[in-house]
Amino acid sequence: MRYAEKIRIPRSPAAARTAAAAGLALAVGLTATPALATPTTRTAGAAAHSGLDRYYDQRLAWGTCVQSPDDTTGRDLDAAGVQCANVTVPLDYTAPRGRTITVAVSRLKATDTRHRIGAILLNNGGPGGTAVESPPVIRKAMKKVGARYDIVGFDPRFTGRSTPLDCGWPVSFPWFSAGAGRAGFDRHVALSKSLAAKCRATNASVLPHVTTRNTARDMDVIRGALGERKISYLGYSYGTYLGTVYTQMFPGRYDRVVLDGAIDPRAYGPRLLKDAVRENEQALSAWATWTAGHHTTYGLGRTRTAVLATIDRVMAKAARAPLTVGTAPDIFRLDDTHIPTLLFMGVADDTDASRAFLAEQVSVLSKAAKGQQSSLSPEFTEQLRFALTGEGSAFGSVQTAILCGDAAAPRNPELYWRDIERARAAHPLFGPLTENIGPCAFWNPPKEKPTRIRHDAPALIVAATGDPRTTYRGSVALHDQLPSSKLLTLKGANRHALYGEYGNACVDTKVNRYLATGRLPGKDEVCVK
Repeated sequence: MRYAEKIRIPRSPAAARTAAAAGLALAVGLTATPALATPTTRTAGAAAHSGLDRYYDQRLAWGTCVQSPDDTTGRDLDAAGVQCANVTVPLDYTAPRGRTITVAVSRLKATDTRHRIGAILLNNGGPGGTAVESPPVIRKAMKKVGARYDIVGFDPRFTGRSTPLDCGWPVSFPWFSAGAGRAGFDRHVALSKSLAAKCRATNASVLPHVTTRNTARDMDVIRGALGERKISYLGYSYGTYLGTVYTQMFPGRYDRVVLDGAIDPRAYGPRLLKDAVRENEQALSAWATWTAGHHTTYGLGRTRTAVLATIDRVMAKAARAPLTVGTAPDIFRLDDTHIPTLLFMGVADDTDASRAFLAEQVSVLSKAAKGQQSSLSPEFTEQLRFALTGEGSAFGSVQTAILCGDAAAPRNPELYWRDIERARAAHPLFGPLTENIGPCAFWNPPKEKPTRIRHDAPALIVAATGDPRTTYRGSVALHDQLPSSKLLTLKGANRHALYGEYGNACVDTKVNRYLATGRLPGKDEVCVK
C-alpha cells in the first residue's frame, strides 16, 4: 500500500511526481542484446518446475529503456546505465503451454564486480505499483553497498509496462466514503457492482490470474532468467506481503529480504484498512496541529481543535450539496463521499511538504464551503482528475483485480452498512470510508486460497510506530510469525515507507549494514525520528 494508499491510491500528485522523477511510470524496451547465464544455474532453477523450463531458461534481450520519442524517463534510465527487457511468463501456471504474457524488468548492474553479492528485486507496493523506474533511486539509497548488487526493478503482471489490463472504468479507483447517510452508500453499492461487471465484460479470461501468488511465481521466473540461484528482495507496503508470499512459496530461493511497512498476512485482503482508522485519526490530528501553526498561510484555525472543526464544517456543507472547486476546464464537484478519501490520502506522510499540500487542499475546500472561489494548483488539479475521472482506470482496474483475486470479500451489502453505522459513532470521518463496500463484493471468488505462513524467514522488517497505512501492529504481527526476523522500529513518525525515502539516517544505515553483510542484528532495534 504505498503510492498513497488505499492500497495504493496516490497520496498526492506531487508525491507521485517526486516518485516519478525517481520514476514511477517508466518505459521498458528490448533489443537483441542477450543476457547470458551458465546452463548449470538455469537448469537448477528450472528443474523444480515441470513444464516451466522454457520460462526459466529464457535469454533476456537487454537493451534501451526508451519506448517512444517522448519517453523522457526511459532516456533518464538509459543515461543512468539501466537496461530493460521483457520476461515471458504463462498467464496460467497450471497451463504453461497456454497463453503467455510479459513482465517488464530493468537492471542496473553491479559495478563492484569483485565483491558482487547478487541481484536484488524491488517492489514499490500497491498492489498495482511499478518498479522498472526504481533501480537508480535504490542504488542511491544503498550508498556504497549498491555497487555490489545488480538492482532489478519489475512491473508486476498487468501493471506499468507489462502486459496491460484496463477495464475502462469511469473512475480511477473505487474507494470512497459512504458519506453521512444511506443514499451515499447505495450509490457506492451501485458503482461497485457496475465496476465489477465492467471488468468481467472486458477481461473475464484474465482476472482469475491477476494475483499475488502468480506475481510471486513470476518473480521466481525472473530469478531463473537472471541466472541467480537465490535473489534478494526489497519490498514496501503491499510489497511486504508479496515478499512474504515469495518466501513461503519458494523457501531457499531468497537471500536478503527487507520488508518496509509490513502487512500481517492473516489480515491481508480487500478490507485491510478497516483496522487503520486509529492511526489515520492520529495522523490527521498531528497534521491539524502543524496546520494550526501555519494559520496565517492557510486560514484553517489557530489551534488543532479549530482546524479539525473546519474539516467538520466542510463535511457538513458537502453533505448538503457538493462543493464546486476549480475553474474551466478543470471544474470538480466533491461531496461528503469524496472528501474523506482526500484526507486519508493526505495523511500518509508527515513531512512538511506533504502537510502543506493537504493544508492547501483543505483551504480550497473551506473556501468552497463558504461560496468562495479559489484557483487550484496543478498538483491538486491532477489529484482530483485522478480521483474523480477515469484517467487512471488501468491503475484502479489492476489494483482491484489483485485484491479481489487474492482474498474474498463479504458479498452482502447490508453487512457493510451495519459496519459503517457501528463505526460512525466513534469514527465519523474515516469509519464510513474504511468500512465501505467495494467491487470485491461482486467479484468472482479467488482461484487460490490466501497464503499463510508455514516457513520461517530471516527478514529485516522496517516499521514506523505511526504508519497510517500498514500499521505498526501489522509489522509486529509479521515479526511474531517469522521467529528469525528482526524488527527495526522508527519511533515518532506518522509515515508510510521509510528506507531511502524518509531521510532517517539511522534507518538507512541499519538497512544498508544488513544488505552489505547479510547478517541481521542480534536483537530488534529502534531509531527515533
